[in-house]
Amino acid sequence: AAATAGAPARPGGTLATATTPSARTGLLPVVLTCLALTWLNPHVYLDTVVLLGSVGATHGDARWTFALGAAIASAAWFFGLAYGARLLGGLLASPRAWRVLDGIIAVVMLAIAVSLVLPA
Repeated sequence: AAATAGAPARPGGTLATATTPSARTGLLPVVLTCLALTWLNPHVYLDTVVLLGSVGATHGDARWTFALGAAIASAAWFFGLAYGARLLGGLLASPRAWRVLDGIIAVVMLAIAVSLVLPA
């Protein structure tokens, strides 16, 4: 279900999952899509080379330790996201859950916007 303005206030779609064998995708298309999303994504290069590279360069001789820590943290983050998505898949199958999630996101975004406007 795609999020739209006002979605928390009105019913929407549900999270569709591929449960039937005919709806599953083969391994090769999945791997190729994963590789394309990884290597063709400009954020990969901005985050890894520019951001992490410039921060890591400030650590002198410990820059490789920093790089290893960043790689481990990244792997833990993305595996955690994938595992969490699998665990929450059943819960997020209802339109009500998506409305609640959209509402929470709206409140967080509003709080960030207010904090940016108000003087510190």
